[in-house]
Amino acid sequence: MTPQQLPEIGIFYMASPYSKYAAGIWPAYREAARIAGRLVDAGLNIFSPIVHSHPLAAYGDIDPLNHALWMKADAPFCAMAGGLLVVQMDGWHESKGVLAEIEIFRAADKPIFYVCPQTLAIEAEPQQVAA
Repeated sequence: MTPQQLPEIGIFYMASPYSKYAAGIWPAYREAARIAGRLVDAGLNIFSPIVHSHPLAAYGDIDPLNHALWMKADAPFCAMAGGLLVVQMDGWHESKGVLAEIEIFRAADKPIFYVCPQTLAIEAEPQQVAA
């Protein structure tokens, strides 16, 4: 599906790799900003913790790799978002943060979608079936 075909759920939280991005954290930030910008241009409301937090870390003299600090700072945004967009940039499946965010949204029974970073093609995560 395309970004325009996503359900209208308010704000999407955009998860993307950071420390596990092979090219480094600055390229991870730039790529996340590029994709978030394209999604906003497509009409979505996006919160990207990488786009928001990387400059805060860089210019606020905060450790950009302090996972506990950033997960705590991002928790209210996870709570307010109606759904999760997981950008499948290199390293996303190894990212401690992305995997934690997926579990947060699963536990909250909020929809999760996977985004191709090149084309912005989107796939819905299959619904979890209770055993």
